[in-house]
Amino acid sequence: MAAPSEPCAGPGVWNQTEPELAASHLLNLCFLRAVGVWVPPLYLWVLGPLYLLYIYRHGRGYLRMSPLFKAKMVLGFALILLCTFNVAVPLWRIQQGKPQAPEALIHPTVWLTTMVMTSSVGPGCCFSSAGGEHGKSGASPLYPSQPSQAHLDFLAQSFAMFLVHMERKKGVQASGVLFGYWLLCCLLPATSAVQQASSGDFQRDPLSHLSTYLCLSLVVAEFVLSCMVDQPPFFQKDPQQANPCPEAGASFPSKATFWWASRLLWKGYRKSLRPEDLWSLEPENSSEELVSQLEREWIRNHSVAQGCTTVLKGREQGGQAARELEALLPQGGRPRGPLLRAIWRVFRCSFLLGTLSLLIADAFRFAVPKLLSLFLEFMGSAQRPAWQGPLLAVLLLLSAGLQTLLEQQHMFRLKVLQMRLRAALTGLVYRKVLLLSHGARESSAVGDVVNLLSVDVQRLSESVLYLNGLWLPLLWISVCFAYLWQLLGPSALTAIAVFLGLLPLNFFISKKKNHHQEEQMRQKDSRARLTSFVLRTMRTIKSHGWEVAFLERVLRIRGRELGALKTSTLLFSVSLVSFQVSTFLVALVVFAVHTLVAEENTMDAEKAFVTLTVLGILNKAQAFLPFCIHCVIQARVSFDRLAAFLYLEEVDPGAVASSPSRCSPGKDCITIQDGTFAWSRESPPCLHRINLTVPQGCLLAVVGPVGAGKSSLLSALLGELSKLEGSVSVQGTVAYVPQEAWVQNTSVVENVCFRQELDMPWLERVLEGCALGPDVDSFPAGMHTPIGEQGMNLSGGQKQRLSLARAVYRKATVYLLDDPLAALDAHVGQHVFNQVIGPSGLLQGTTRILVTHTLHVLPQADQIVVLADGAIAEMGSYQELLHRKGALVALLEGAGQPGGGEDGETETAANTSGPGGGRPEHRPERSVKSAPMMDNVISEAQTEAPLDDPERAGRPIREGSVRYGRVKAAMYLSYLRATGIPLCAYTLFLFLCQQVASFCRGYWLSLWADDPVVDGQQMQTALRGWVFGLLGCLQAIGLFASMAAVFVGGIQASSLLFQRLLWDVARSPIGFFERTPVGKLLNYFSKEMDTVDVEIPDKLQALLTYTFGLLEVCLAVTMVTPLAVVAILPLMLLYAGFQSLYVAISCQLRRMESASYSSVCSHVAETFQGSAVVRAFQAQHHFVARSDSLMDVNQRVSFPRLVADRWLATNLELLGNSLVFVAAMCAVLSKAHLSAGLVGFSVSAALQVTQTLQWVVRSWTDLENSMVSVERVQDYARTPKEAPWTLPTCAARPPWPHGGQIEFQNFGLRHRPELPFAVRGVSFQIHAGEKVGIVGRTGAGKSSLAGGLLRLQEAAEGGIWIDGVPIDQVGLHTLRSRITIIPQDPILVPGSLRMNLDLRQEHSDDALWAALETVQLKDFVASLPGQLQYECAEHGDNLSVGQKQLLCLARALLRKTQILILDEATASVDLGTELQMQAALGHWFAQCTVLLIAHRLHSVMDCARVLVMDNGQVAESGSPAQLLAQKGLFYRLAQESGLV
Repeated sequence: MAAPSEPCAGPGVWNQTEPELAASHLLNLCFLRAVGVWVPPLYLWVLGPLYLLYIYRHGRGYLRMSPLFKAKMVLGFALILLCTFNVAVPLWRIQQGKPQAPEALIHPTVWLTTMVMTSSVGPGCCFSSAGGEHGKSGASPLYPSQPSQAHLDFLAQSFAMFLVHMERKKGVQASGVLFGYWLLCCLLPATSAVQQASSGDFQRDPLSHLSTYLCLSLVVAEFVLSCMVDQPPFFQKDPQQANPCPEAGASFPSKATFWWASRLLWKGYRKSLRPEDLWSLEPENSSEELVSQLEREWIRNHSVAQGCTTVLKGREQGGQAARELEALLPQGGRPRGPLLRAIWRVFRCSFLLGTLSLLIADAFRFAVPKLLSLFLEFMGSAQRPAWQGPLLAVLLLLSAGLQTLLEQQHMFRLKVLQMRLRAALTGLVYRKVLLLSHGARESSAVGDVVNLLSVDVQRLSESVLYLNGLWLPLLWISVCFAYLWQLLGPSALTAIAVFLGLLPLNFFISKKKNHHQEEQMRQKDSRARLTSFVLRTMRTIKSHGWEVAFLERVLRIRGRELGALKTSTLLFSVSLVSFQVSTFLVALVVFAVHTLVAEENTMDAEKAFVTLTVLGILNKAQAFLPFCIHCVIQARVSFDRLAAFLYLEEVDPGAVASSPSRCSPGKDCITIQDGTFAWSRESPPCLHRINLTVPQGCLLAVVGPVGAGKSSLLSALLGELSKLEGSVSVQGTVAYVPQEAWVQNTSVVENVCFRQELDMPWLERVLEGCALGPDVDSFPAGMHTPIGEQGMNLSGGQKQRLSLARAVYRKATVYLLDDPLAALDAHVGQHVFNQVIGPSGLLQGTTRILVTHTLHVLPQADQIVVLADGAIAEMGSYQELLHRKGALVALLEGAGQPGGGEDGETETAANTSGPGGGRPEHRPERSVKSAPMMDNVISEAQTEAPLDDPERAGRPIREGSVRYGRVKAAMYLSYLRATGIPLCAYTLFLFLCQQVASFCRGYWLSLWADDPVVDGQQMQTALRGWVFGLLGCLQAIGLFASMAAVFVGGIQASSLLFQRLLWDVARSPIGFFERTPVGKLLNYFSKEMDTVDVEIPDKLQALLTYTFGLLEVCLAVTMVTPLAVVAILPLMLLYAGFQSLYVAISCQLRRMESASYSSVCSHVAETFQGSAVVRAFQAQHHFVARSDSLMDVNQRVSFPRLVADRWLATNLELLGNSLVFVAAMCAVLSKAHLSAGLVGFSVSAALQVTQTLQWVVRSWTDLENSMVSVERVQDYARTPKEAPWTLPTCAARPPWPHGGQIEFQNFGLRHRPELPFAVRGVSFQIHAGEKVGIVGRTGAGKSSLAGGLLRLQEAAEGGIWIDGVPIDQVGLHTLRSRITIIPQDPILVPGSLRMNLDLRQEHSDDALWAALETVQLKDFVASLPGQLQYECAEHGDNLSVGQKQLLCLARALLRKTQILILDEATASVDLGTELQMQAALGHWFAQCTVLLIAHRLHSVMDCARVLVMDNGQVAESGSPAQLLAQKGLFYRLAQESGLV
């Protein structure tokens, strides 16, 4: 071996016959010098062309010639001159007749060329001098002589100059490629400087020394300059952003260590972060860009797949290839491949680049065991040079540091890819929602879509982190076996048999786990669907006192879900422990075979502890593999669900031939020829042989009995139905008013304008015409008042008029109006018809198709279409149809209206058609005049969605706050109490026992390695082996028991927390549901609970595992090398500082991210319900932009959060790597006092500290972030609750109420404390068995009386007595179960018809059929498949509104209570059906007290008494005849309705 002062030439440099250790060749200066010569130019020549191609395609502008650039160029040219000099000297010597080796010219030339072509970041290096006589023929080609180095330098510097120039032209401010180049270049001059300084021959060859020292100085200067960042590009391609991400302007070291994010972390530590503090979103991370790329690839691949499917189906006889392709397609011809290929084509570059970083990191990972082996050789040899110990310690530090940096870059790139994939998939799902057909919406409830976004998309995006884990651990295992073979020889082969023997077990476990995972997802879907229904229909559920029944149903499904999850997690624990046992068995079998069979069977320190280090990598690989399989299995299930959703049936864009141009007057605007339509391709037709033409400007009324197909006709014109035959054409823009009003969770003005420009005069006329003026004036913020989700803070009439105003404001050509007058009282309905729909209304001159049950408006229609059984029965003008005496006359007679009553109706309409229609002629202008200023604010707020959490009790919808800082200890205590304190203590004991066994096993192995060798044998080998095996088995048993205890306890806590959340929400008053968006509540029950179910137990298990592992490592290190405590304690303080800095901002970002994603889910749920309206208004692009904006807000939070994660991981691991260096140096310093076994035990344990301590902090932080979900699900425990459902001592004794007498005494209520009285000073008495009608204009307080009687709102003053018992002294369920209400909106439960009629299973089938016969639905139900077991879709979408109302009536008949409330129950049915309902009520409830709240006055004409409400008070009371005789308010209402 050449000494440090010897030349690197001659036959003694690399003599393979010398019996020297491997370290002799790897650690001599000549070898290091050879590496320094060849590695930098090879590095640059390999990466340089790829780097040039990258910056050529991703240029960012142009850099000016800054001082930094000039300094680099000057130093580069200086190095080129130095390299040129080193090339010229060998040439001159050749001319002088002195022979030179070929390498003397080749190598310096390579270096100089490299330098010239990379000059943008700095030159290469020249490490040789002109002097020396080492270029003789005996020189080794591995170690180049000094002249050859000069030639190599010349080529390297030439390449560097070229790169400098290209980087400046393409706007590269900091170069990572050249940073690495200069770092590598420092190796050779440093080695040469050490060699020449130690030789002491400066006087003999001063030129060589000066050249080396000058080269080192220039290279170090270039390296320092490469750590700096240049000025921003002069002409940037992307526009300047308000708060740009600092990554683009950061230096390469800052990028590598993520210190460019430190300013934001420090700001978040010092104060609460606000949305404006977050960085602006880069264009490549914007939702619009990402979704457009994925959508384009998805459409292309989907089209190709559909083409293949069509070809297969079109072939009558397929060959072998066709059959093979068909076998790859799932049932229905829906391959999974198109979506997978689309994702791959969009995101493959990021994924492959991250994978490359991981592979390079793994090279340094496996360098650590080799360096440890060299280090133990050094420690075991007293003759080794002393400088090798510190050198090996530095190499261990560098290897671990580079592994850290590359691993974290891999994680950063894949985390960014995960964020982008989630945004792209969310946008793809949202765009699919806008295209779903009616049949597809029935099969996929809104809860399913929210679950798809909050769970499935999340899991699928997270799976990109674990895809490499399916194959990379296998590579690790292979390399580990190669190391074991090198250490132990053929004994390592036995490990393969042990490992392969356990593979079938793990595959079986994975298969069973997949089965239970799918079952859990099915139950989760069922739970989400039922929970969504419960939350959206909470008013009806509370009115009937059904909370307990529905909570029990939800909890039963939840129990099945948690059962599947429990089995899955236990199998996951078995999988993890099986791999842990396999690692132990590998060590046990290999050590046993080696000591019993091998010739050199002694267990020395190198074999034991290098083997342990290799097995540590093997352990990580074998633990990582099942986890990756588990995650990918979950992702595959989610991927299948997502693909199935994307393949759902879409509306046919060609079903309606539409033209945006207006139709000429007199020409047909709407045409249907021989049209046959169905709700889906699989369902039977609902409209048959429709032939219809509607001229421009015509008012067409569509009438018919319930279920005749009136709404279906409008859906056919909108293209919502599947067109089986015929053609449909519509000319001009379309506006649509659905039968069930759809309003947005935004302000009134935003609902009316619906993404159109604000036209104040027109808006004022629209509000006036739709009778919304007084309502808007009564709102707290006027027209800028936020509307609750689904309009929960509006009455039915207000929602319908708001929906109508949205259509009128559009100024469309064609208006499709689906019974907009049904939810309005007679006066308001007449006003709206006259001012808006009628011949002289705002819509005059437009084409209007009005579906209506309000028959008195028919005389003003131009044409009338009568539908029956899905076909047109007759069509013509009103007079023509009267003369025919056909279907229309039968309909009028069934409704109780005389055929000749049209004149009276026309007169009534004329009398009420004056401006205002009874409304105030002048109303306050505050809400309208302030609209331009406030509208801009609201629009901006909606473009940039709030990041705060809006769910705070008593606050408006768009207000809220985020709690900052750490999660309080109370949250952890509440979770532990939910788990069970005894189980927690038992779990800690199990973890302690298994870790003690692990420590004893490692220490026992160190004693085994230090056993003395006598005659080539260790005397206690058998004892050592048996004890080692016993300790390993005990650790495996303890590990499984501890993991299983954590998961079981987590499921127990999750079950209890879910019950509490469900209870807290169900116990909230009805006002809570009016203020809180249902989508956000669904996010609590889906995403937040999924975190509690899965993530918290997993993070807790990881935290406990790593914490106890850390205690073991610290004990091992301090026991062997006490000096290491000096480094461990400061590092612990630094770790604590990093954690405190990180956790504060991490928790804030976690909360902000969750709240912003809740807004995304709410918007998707809202769009899902109103997709037909959005398509009708052609507003898809506005809603897509809104969705992208909300997702971008979420991305702005997600990106800093993932950067903060990488910042923590990188810096903690780098700090931990320094501990490896300290431990190794302590061992070097204590070499004379330590045995080899103890040194190996100490250093191998120190190697584990880095990642162990880092993962303790990460696990703790992840757990704290996940605990935010526990904090959020307990938020509603602090919200106000309604009165108790049952009271232990109830004032009402059964049977109560026995008579049904109701008395109001000075009763008043508010809907919210800050609002004025909705009802005030109401006092009246209803006798037992009396039938009382309650009428009044919209907003008069009719429904508020019913809500007060049911205590949906508590009385603000006065009280109500039933049979002499004050209802505030009766439990809510006791009260509500004794009163039956039929609400205005008919609600059906997802499930069978029987369950809808008899939710508590209290009646026989005969009783159910009798009730159905009473409401005249017996024949209809008998014709359904399954009859009483027929499954109702969500919200009863497979039934008409009239049929649903009749079913609700049948349900009321079965309750047989003494008090019945009909809250505008007949508003959505035709008059004939209303008469049937009245007859049924008169028969079944003849002895009951009936409160009939009605819009149609003829409904209350047979009541014994009528209460007329006005402005929240009883204006008139008496029999209908008495009130008509008084000619007061009731008389005017009757006059407006055409009754007098």
